[in-house]
Amino acid sequence: MSDKTRFINPYTDFGFKKLFGEEANKDLLADFLNQLLPKKHTIKELTFRNVENQSDVALDRKAIFDIHCISETDERFIVEMQKAKIKYFKDRSLFYTTFPIKEQAERGDWNFRLDPIYYIAILDFFYDEEQEKAKVKRAVQLKDQDCEVFFDKLNYVFLQMPAFKKEKDELKSHYDKWLYFLKHLEHLEDIPEILKEPVFEKAFKIAEIANFSTDEYDAYQKSLLTYRDMVNVMKTKYEEGIEQGIEQGIENVTIRCLKQGKDSSEISQITGLTIDQIEKIGKKMNDG
Repeated sequence: MSDKTRFINPYTDFGFKKLFGEEANKDLLADFLNQLLPKKHTIKELTFRNVENQSDVALDRKAIFDIHCISETDERFIVEMQKAKIKYFKDRSLFYTTFPIKEQAERGDWNFRLDPIYYIAILDFFYDEEQEKAKVKRAVQLKDQDCEVFFDKLNYVFLQMPAFKKEKDELKSHYDKWLYFLKHLEHLEDIPEILKEPVFEKAFKIAEIANFSTDEYDAYQKSLLTYRDMVNVMKTKYEEGIEQGIEQGIENVTIRCLKQGKDSSEISQITGLTIDQIEKIGKKMNDG
Protein backbone atom coordinates (compact mmCIF):
# COMPACT_ATOMS: atom_id res chain seq x y z
CA MET A 1 0.00 0.00 0.00
CA SER A 2 1.42 3.35 -0.98
CA ASP A 3 1.83 6.08 1.61
CA LYS A 4 1.27 8.68 -1.12
CA THR A 5 -2.45 8.76 -0.47
CA ARG A 6 -4.42 12.00 -0.41
CA PHE A 7 -6.78 11.09 2.44
CA ILE A 8 -6.37 9.30 5.76
CA ASN A 9 -7.31 5.74 6.58
CA PRO A 10 -10.39 6.18 8.81
CA TYR A 11 -9.83 2.82 10.54
CA THR A 12 -6.61 3.99 12.20
CA ASP A 13 -7.03 5.33 15.72
CA PHE A 14 -5.79 8.74 14.55
CA GLY A 15 -8.04 8.84 11.49
CA PHE A 16 -11.10 7.65 13.40
CA LYS A 17 -10.62 10.30 16.09
CA LYS A 18 -9.81 13.01 13.55
CA LEU A 19 -13.13 12.51 11.78
CA PHE A 20 -15.43 11.70 14.66
CA GLY A 21 -13.74 12.52 17.96
CA GLU A 22 -12.98 16.24 17.86
CA GLU A 23 -15.22 19.02 19.13
CA ALA A 24 -15.01 20.92 15.86
CA ASN A 25 -16.34 17.91 13.97
CA LYS A 26 -19.34 17.05 16.15
CA ASP A 27 -21.66 17.92 13.28
CA LEU A 28 -20.08 15.14 11.20
CA LEU A 29 -20.53 12.63 14.00
CA ALA A 30 -24.15 13.64 14.58
CA ASP A 31 -24.91 13.40 10.86
CA PHE A 32 -23.36 9.92 10.68
CA LEU A 33 -25.03 8.62 13.84
CA ASN A 34 -28.42 9.87 12.69
CA GLN A 35 -28.17 7.38 9.80
CA LEU A 36 -27.89 4.53 12.34
CA LEU A 37 -30.22 5.57 15.15
CA PRO A 38 -34.03 5.38 15.21
CA LYS A 39 -35.94 8.57 14.41
CA LYS A 40 -36.99 8.97 18.06
CA HIS A 41 -33.32 9.45 18.90
CA THR A 42 -32.42 11.91 16.17
CA ILE A 43 -29.59 13.90 17.74
CA LYS A 44 -30.16 17.53 18.67
CA GLU A 45 -27.06 17.88 20.84
CA LEU A 46 -24.07 15.72 21.77
CA THR A 47 -21.12 15.99 24.13
CA PHE A 48 -17.97 13.89 24.47
CA ARG A 49 -16.76 12.41 27.71
CA ASN A 50 -13.04 11.74 28.08
CA VAL A 51 -12.72 8.00 28.65
CA GLU A 52 -8.97 7.81 28.09
CA ASN A 53 -8.24 8.74 31.69
CA GLN A 54 -10.63 6.25 33.25
CA SER A 55 -8.81 3.63 35.28
CA ASP A 56 -10.88 0.62 34.22
CA VAL A 57 -9.14 -1.09 31.25
CA ALA A 58 -7.98 2.29 29.98
CA LEU A 59 -5.94 0.65 27.20
CA ASP A 60 -8.94 -1.03 25.61
CA ARG A 61 -11.26 1.96 26.03
CA LYS A 62 -8.97 4.66 24.70
CA ALA A 63 -10.37 4.32 21.17
CA ILE A 64 -13.98 4.41 22.34
CA PHE A 65 -16.01 7.61 22.23
CA ASP A 66 -18.37 7.90 25.14
CA ILE A 67 -20.99 10.26 23.73
CA HIS A 68 -23.86 11.74 25.73
CA CYS A 69 -26.73 12.83 23.47
CA ILE A 70 -30.00 14.72 23.67
CA SER A 71 -32.68 13.87 21.12
CA GLU A 72 -34.96 16.33 19.36
CA THR A 73 -37.62 15.34 21.92
CA ASP A 74 -35.17 16.15 24.76
CA GLU A 75 -34.62 12.51 25.74
CA ARG A 76 -31.11 11.74 26.95
CA PHE A 77 -29.23 8.70 25.65
CA ILE A 78 -25.67 7.40 25.43
CA VAL A 79 -23.63 6.17 22.44
CA GLU A 80 -20.50 4.08 22.89
CA MET A 81 -18.79 4.25 19.50
CA GLN A 82 -15.62 2.51 18.48
CA LYS A 83 -13.53 0.91 15.80
CA ALA A 84 -13.66 -2.52 17.41
CA LYS A 85 -10.71 -4.77 18.15
CA ILE A 86 -10.38 -8.22 16.61
CA LYS A 87 -9.95 -10.74 19.39
CA TYR A 88 -13.10 -11.73 21.36
CA PHE A 89 -15.00 -9.07 19.46
CA LYS A 90 -18.51 -9.89 20.71
CA ASP A 91 -17.32 -10.41 24.28
CA ARG A 92 -15.63 -7.01 24.25
CA SER A 93 -18.71 -5.34 22.80
CA LEU A 94 -20.88 -6.67 25.61
CA PHE A 95 -18.25 -5.79 28.22
CA TYR A 96 -17.89 -2.19 27.01
CA THR A 97 -21.60 -1.52 27.49
CA THR A 98 -21.27 -2.30 31.19
CA PHE A 99 -19.41 1.01 31.64
CA PRO A 100 -22.22 3.40 30.68
CA ILE A 101 -24.62 1.19 32.66
CA LYS A 102 -22.56 1.41 35.85
CA GLU A 103 -21.81 5.10 35.36
CA GLN A 104 -25.52 5.93 35.48
CA ALA A 105 -25.80 4.69 39.04
CA GLU A 106 -26.61 7.61 41.30
CA ARG A 107 -25.34 8.04 44.82
CA GLY A 108 -27.87 7.39 47.59
CA ASP A 109 -31.44 6.50 46.73
CA TRP A 110 -31.61 5.56 43.03
CA ASN A 111 -34.54 3.89 41.28
CA PHE A 112 -32.37 2.10 38.64
CA ARG A 113 -33.91 3.92 35.71
CA LEU A 114 -31.40 3.87 32.82
CA ASP A 115 -30.97 6.12 29.81
CA PRO A 116 -30.94 4.21 26.50
CA ILE A 117 -27.53 2.98 25.35
CA TYR A 118 -26.30 2.36 21.81
CA TYR A 119 -23.06 0.57 21.09
CA ILE A 120 -21.87 1.21 17.53
CA ALA A 121 -18.88 -0.57 16.00
CA ILE A 122 -17.44 0.16 12.56
CA LEU A 123 -15.57 -2.95 11.45
CA ASP A 124 -13.13 -3.29 8.56
CA PHE A 125 -13.26 -7.08 8.91
CA PHE A 126 -15.82 -9.89 8.98
CA TYR A 127 -16.47 -11.36 12.36
CA ASP A 128 -16.63 -15.10 12.79
CA GLU A 129 -20.00 -16.54 11.68
CA GLU A 130 -19.99 -17.40 7.98
CA GLN A 131 -23.72 -16.75 7.54
CA GLU A 132 -23.28 -13.16 8.74
CA LYS A 133 -20.80 -12.14 6.08
CA ALA A 134 -23.50 -10.78 3.80
CA LYS A 135 -24.84 -8.41 6.47
CA VAL A 136 -23.47 -4.90 6.22
CA LYS A 137 -25.49 -3.71 9.20
CA ARG A 138 -26.57 -5.83 12.12
CA ALA A 139 -28.81 -4.27 14.78
CA VAL A 140 -29.12 -6.29 17.98
CA GLN A 141 -31.49 -5.98 20.95
CA LEU A 142 -32.41 -8.15 23.91
CA LYS A 143 -35.36 -10.33 22.81
CA ASP A 144 -37.37 -13.21 24.23
CA GLN A 145 -38.03 -16.70 22.85
CA ASP A 146 -40.67 -15.28 20.46
CA CYS A 147 -38.25 -12.69 19.07
CA GLU A 148 -40.16 -9.88 20.74
CA VAL A 149 -38.12 -7.05 22.25
CA PHE A 150 -37.73 -7.59 25.99
CA PHE A 151 -35.62 -4.49 26.73
CA ASP A 152 -35.26 -1.64 24.26
CA LYS A 153 -32.66 0.47 26.08
CA LEU A 154 -29.61 -1.65 25.20
CA ASN A 155 -28.84 -1.59 21.49
CA TYR A 156 -25.90 -2.78 19.38
CA VAL A 157 -25.19 -1.73 15.80
CA PHE A 158 -22.39 -3.52 13.96
CA LEU A 159 -21.25 -2.35 10.52
CA GLN A 160 -19.23 -4.93 8.57
CA MET A 161 -17.68 -2.59 6.04
CA PRO A 162 -16.20 -5.33 3.77
CA ALA A 163 -19.78 -6.45 3.06
CA PHE A 164 -20.69 -3.05 1.62
CA LYS A 165 -20.36 -3.53 -2.13
CA LYS A 166 -22.21 -0.57 -3.66
CA GLU A 167 -20.44 1.55 -6.26
CA LYS A 168 -20.86 5.30 -6.75
CA ASP A 169 -23.76 4.99 -9.18
CA GLU A 170 -25.62 2.71 -6.78
CA LEU A 171 -25.68 5.08 -3.80
CA LYS A 172 -29.29 5.93 -3.05
CA SER A 173 -29.40 7.20 0.51
CA HIS A 174 -27.38 9.38 2.84
CA TYR A 175 -26.56 6.19 4.76
CA ASP A 176 -25.13 4.63 1.58
CA LYS A 177 -22.99 7.71 1.00
CA TRP A 178 -21.50 7.57 4.50
CA LEU A 179 -20.58 3.91 4.13
CA TYR A 180 -19.04 4.53 0.72
CA PHE A 181 -17.06 7.46 2.14
CA LEU A 182 -15.66 5.39 5.03
CA LYS A 183 -14.87 2.32 2.96
CA HIS A 184 -13.14 4.09 0.07
CA LEU A 185 -11.76 7.27 1.67
CA GLU A 186 -8.10 6.22 1.80
CA HIS A 187 -8.07 5.17 -1.86
CA LEU A 188 -9.86 8.19 -3.36
CA GLU A 189 -7.84 10.70 -5.34
CA ASP A 190 -10.70 13.13 -5.93
CA ILE A 191 -14.06 13.84 -4.33
CA PRO A 192 -16.81 11.95 -6.23
CA GLU A 193 -19.60 14.14 -7.61
CA ILE A 194 -22.22 12.28 -5.60
CA LEU A 195 -20.43 13.22 -2.36
CA LYS A 196 -20.19 16.92 -3.14
CA GLU A 197 -22.47 17.90 -0.28
CA PRO A 198 -21.47 20.23 2.59
CA VAL A 199 -21.12 17.50 5.23
CA PHE A 200 -18.88 15.34 3.04
CA GLU A 201 -16.90 18.27 1.67
CA LYS A 202 -16.05 19.18 5.27
CA ALA A 203 -15.15 15.54 6.02
CA PHE A 204 -12.84 15.37 2.99
CA LYS A 205 -11.12 18.61 4.03
CA ILE A 206 -10.51 17.23 7.53
CA ALA A 207 -9.24 13.93 6.12
CA GLU A 208 -6.81 15.48 3.64
CA ILE A 209 -3.27 14.65 4.77
CA ALA A 210 -1.80 17.75 3.15
CA ASN A 211 -3.70 19.86 5.70
CA PHE A 212 -1.98 18.20 8.69
CA SER A 213 0.66 19.86 10.81
CA THR A 214 4.02 18.09 11.15
CA ASP A 215 2.98 16.67 14.53
CA GLU A 216 -0.35 15.46 13.14
CA TYR A 217 1.37 13.83 10.18
CA ASP A 218 3.84 12.01 12.44
CA ALA A 219 1.03 10.86 14.74
CA TYR A 220 -0.94 9.60 11.75
CA GLN A 221 2.02 7.64 10.36
CA LYS A 222 2.56 5.98 13.73
CA SER A 223 -1.13 5.13 13.94
CA LEU A 224 -1.05 3.77 10.39
CA LEU A 225 1.86 1.48 11.24
CA THR A 226 0.01 0.16 14.28
CA TYR A 227 -3.08 -0.46 12.13
CA ARG A 228 -1.05 -2.37 9.54
CA ASP A 229 0.52 -4.54 12.22
CA MET A 230 -2.97 -5.33 13.51
CA VAL A 231 -4.10 -6.24 9.97
CA ASN A 232 -1.07 -8.52 9.62
CA VAL A 233 -2.15 -10.42 12.73
CA MET A 234 -5.61 -10.86 11.23
CA LYS A 235 -4.19 -12.05 7.90
CA THR A 236 -1.95 -14.52 9.68
CA LYS A 237 -4.93 -15.95 11.54
CA TYR A 238 -6.85 -16.37 8.30
CA GLU A 239 -4.01 -17.81 6.23
CA GLU A 240 -2.58 -20.19 8.80
CA GLY A 241 -6.01 -21.51 9.78
CA ILE A 242 -4.72 -23.59 12.69
CA GLU A 243 -4.09 -22.69 16.33
CA GLN A 244 -0.37 -23.28 16.14
CA GLY A 245 -0.05 -21.03 13.10
CA ILE A 246 -2.14 -18.31 14.75
CA GLU A 247 -0.01 -18.34 17.88
CA GLN A 248 3.21 -18.30 15.86
CA GLY A 249 1.96 -15.45 13.71
CA ILE A 250 1.05 -13.36 16.76
CA GLU A 251 4.42 -14.12 18.34
CA ASN A 252 6.20 -13.05 15.14
CA VAL A 253 4.30 -9.75 15.08
CA THR A 254 5.07 -9.24 18.78
CA ILE A 255 8.80 -9.77 18.17
CA ARG A 256 8.76 -7.33 15.25
CA CYS A 257 6.99 -4.73 17.39
CA LEU A 258 9.49 -5.18 20.22
CA LYS A 259 12.36 -4.70 17.80
CA GLN A 260 10.68 -1.51 16.55
CA GLY A 261 10.67 -0.21 20.12
CA LYS A 262 6.93 -0.30 20.72
CA ASP A 263 5.95 -0.51 24.38
CA SER A 264 4.04 -3.43 25.86
CA SER A 265 0.73 -1.53 26.10
CA GLU A 266 0.77 -0.67 22.40
CA ILE A 267 1.72 -4.24 21.45
CA SER A 268 -1.12 -5.54 23.62
CA GLN A 269 -3.54 -3.38 21.66
CA ILE A 270 -2.22 -4.76 18.36
CA THR A 271 -2.03 -8.45 19.27
CA GLY A 272 -4.57 -8.97 22.04
CA LEU A 273 -1.85 -10.51 24.25
CA THR A 274 -1.49 -9.63 27.92
CA ILE A 275 1.46 -7.61 29.18
CA ASP A 276 2.80 -10.75 30.90
CA GLN A 277 2.64 -12.76 27.65
CA ILE A 278 4.47 -10.00 25.80
CA GLU A 279 7.19 -9.84 28.44
CA LYS A 280 7.68 -13.60 28.19
CA ILE A 281 8.09 -13.36 24.41
CA GLY A 282 10.55 -10.50 24.91
CA LYS A 283 12.57 -12.54 27.38
CA LYS A 284 12.62 -15.51 24.99
CA MET A 285 13.74 -13.21 22.15
CA ASN A 286 16.56 -11.76 24.25
CA ASP A 287 17.65 -15.14 25.55
CA GLY A 288 17.68 -16.57 22.05
